[in-house]
Parts: sequence; C-alpha cells; structure tokens
Amino acid sequence: MPRSRTRVPRRPVHGVLLLDKPLGLSSNDALQRVKWLLRAEKAGHTGTLDPLASGVLPVCFGAATKFSQLHLDADKTYHARLRLGVQTTTGDAEGEVVRVRPIVHDADDIHRVLAQFTGPILQVPPMHSALKHDGRALYEYAREGVAVEREARPVTIFELQWLDAGANQGFDAIEIRVKCSKGTYIRTLAEDIGEALGCGAHLTALRRVATGPFALDAALTLEQIETCAEDERLGLLRPVEDLLSGCPPVVLSSEDAGRFLSGMRRRGAWPDAPLVAVYGSQPRALLGTGEVRGGELIPRRLLSPVEIEQILEILETPAGD
Repeated sequence: MPRSRTRVPRRPVHGVLLLDKPLGLSSNDALQRVKWLLRAEKAGHTGTLDPLASGVLPVCFGAATKFSQLHLDADKTYHARLRLGVQTTTGDAEGEVVRVRPIVHDADDIHRVLAQFTGPILQVPPMHSALKHDGRALYEYAREGVAVEREARPVTIFELQWLDAGANQGFDAIEIRVKCSKGTYIRTLAEDIGEALGCGAHLTALRRVATGPFALDAALTLEQIETCAEDERLGLLRPVEDLLSGCPPVVLSSEDAGRFLSGMRRRGAWPDAPLVAVYGSQPRALLGTGEVRGGELIPRRLLSPVEIEQILEILETPAGD
C-alpha cells in the first residue's frame, strides 16, 4: 500500500517576508516554498519575477495580502546585463538566436543612447509576456508562432545608469541599473537599446534590487529561512503596516475604531488624502486603509476583528513560544 503523506498543520500568519528569489524558480514556486516553511494558511506576492530573474520578492501573509496590490504598482529597480550584437526570439537568453550584427559603437554612443531612454518612453509589450489578448496570454500565441498586434504603452525610466562603463572595452556586453515605473519590461528595454545602438541586444541576466521601499539588502534567501528553527521563522516577518509606510496615519478612538471596522464613515480634522493607514488607539493596531475627503474618513480595505486579534497575539507572544 502507498504511504500516506503527513499533512502539515497550517496556522494564521500575518506579515511580510522579503525573499531573495533564486534563479530557476518561478515566483509562485518560491512563494509556495516560503508558505510551507512558515506553515501559513494564506500567502501571496507583490510582483512576478521570471525564473531567469532573481532578487527581492515581498511575500505577504494573511492580512498583508489585502494590501499587496499597493506594491504591484510600486516603482522597481533592477540590475541587468545586456549582450550586444545578438538578438533572440524572446529578447532574453532563453530564446534562439535570430540575428548577429557587428558592434561598431563606442562608449559615447552607449551614454547617448541610455540618455535617450531616460524619462517617459513608450514600450511595445513583448510577445513572450503574460498580457492577455482575447482571454489568452501573449506567450501562448508566441509559442504557436502567431504575432499579435500590441499597442505601445507609456512607462517611465527614472534612472538608467551604465554600471561597468569603461570596464569592457569590447562593448559586447554591458550592465545597467534601471529604476522604472510599474509595467516596464526590461527585456524590451534591452532590445530597444540594442536597436538604437544599431547592433541589437538581448537580456542575459536580471536581478531586482528594490521594489518600492523594500531593498535587496534586507531580503532573505530560502536557505537562510530553512536554517532557522521553525519557532523562529515568524520572527523573520515584517509587520503588515510596513506595506503602508508611505501612507499618512490616522488614529481612532476605541469607539470610532469599532464603527470604522463595521464600514461606517468617521468625521475628524484630517487633511484630505487619497490613502491613509488607519489605526486603533487602545491598543494601537492596524485597522485597514481609508480615504479622507472633506474631513470624512471613508473605509477602503479593512482587517477583520479576528485578524487584528491574531496579530496582537503574535506581537504579545515571546519569541520561541
């Protein structure tokens, strides 16, 4: 008879873990590994990284998943390596080489072209992407050899820096640092830079070093999480409110907190703001998010009383218990 598999008991977990996603794993595979290590009931992440990309991936647990959308829209920063003179079918190292051209540019040309791609630009999404067309992902059409017309989309490149300027006098490969708005495809940027240089290019390595306020130097590898004792892993989590660090805080009395959690609007002398982080005062606990308009606090995303109680219990539990 086949052996029965032991079920791992799940538990309520609330918070954010900054993962340094390794190469070779999809974002979902990495998420499932961390979710299993923490025995969490509910988890999600805040922005997909391809298997060939590594770097910071915020993993949200429990109540934190309610605010993960805020960081899907956050600015991102990447380190990328471009192979110049070679174009592939996918724009990265996974694709087949379709064209090889001589490299005739110099350092001044590279600096000039990078300046051209700094600021607001238009990008045509790549065929090898998860964008939908008639209910199907574009990469599904690409695998069938079908090209779908795509409209160019506006994105913003806030910074575009040549990291190894002067280090490689052959200029067959360059490394760049890119800080960009949501929706930017670094593969497409690599291809467009190559075209502007007149030699073509594709992406050979990509590492995300920041997303919103979360930087890679604070991220943990899977190995670091695995080597922690199980009862210490909850201590690796950041609080849920770290996802709302850029939001003005609003603190409510116990009475107003209860009404706010039931979905009722509250009035107060708060300045207008499209998004605020709302806390209860006794004890101080995150209640959710809201909008302030005309002195009125309007509920948006709310934690449940059970989630708030569980978070407070975790905060009151000594490490190792």
